[in-house]
Amino acid sequence: MVQLLIGHKGSGKTKSMCDMANAMVDDAHGSIVFLSKNDRLIYDLKHKIRVVCMEDFKHITNSDEYIGFIYGIISSDHDLEYVFIDSILKHADFSPADLPEFLTRLKNITALYGPKFVVSVSLDKDEMVGVDFSDCEILN
Repeated sequence: MVQLLIGHKGSGKTKSMCDMANAMVDDAHGSIVFLSKNDRLIYDLKHKIRVVCMEDFKHITNSDEYIGFIYGIISSDHDLEYVFIDSILKHADFSPADLPEFLTRLKNITALYGPKFVVSVSLDKDEMVGVDFSDCEILN
């Protein structure tokens, strides 16, 4: 399943994601990974959550490479339960046009390998043209 937090900048998506990830730590049966543009959230998240700063991986420049990076995380952690992706449009030169295929690929990864994804997008739902919201849960 892919869960989405959508809304424009300043609507509290990142704080909601941090709160959600922190609340899941004690009940999760597997690992939690939080992909963030930079390292500013490292102290907001509990130490059991693996925070990955995407600025450290500047060579990831498109959605294909980003998906490959996610496969790498999955292959190194077979107990992966949740992947949080904060502000996807700020990662790897993503544009709103990349979202339909990217979210479909995340749904396929969930179906094949099991981790659940929580993704924040700085757009309103009506601005997410072409996105198939089936098998997605909008959290806000």
